[in-house]
Amino acid sequence: VQLQASGGGLVQAGGSLRLSCAASGSAFSINVMTWYRSAPGKQRELLALIFSDASTNYADSVKGRFTISRDNAKNTVYLQMNSLKLEDTAVYYCNAAGVRFGHTPRSYDVWGQGTLVTVSS
Repeated sequence: VQLQASGGGLVQAGGSLRLSCAASGSAFSINVMTWYRSAPGKQRELLALIFSDASTNYADSVKGRFTISRDNAKNTVYLQMNSLKLEDTAVYYCNAAGVRFGHTPRSYDVWGQGTLVTVSS
């Protein structure tokens, strides 16, 4: 299973961006997809996750501003980011965990390559 993240860029404070993360591969299911971010000098931060039943959870730092959603048919998760702040500047990563089917089903946990979000004043 591979993840391809996209949608990062430069945006002014108060603006919006939507990140996408598409999973590809064969014969797999996704249990949970998660967005993280990593900023210089800070620990990696879990932002939002969405389970296969569409239940979600958010970090307090983004609750009410960011929305995670998924398109199961496209194996894609989105992160809609509104009211962006300077402190949202970071590299954003997606993660997926689930099961690869086959003769011997196996769990997997994979990361996308990261997409840079820069919020300017």
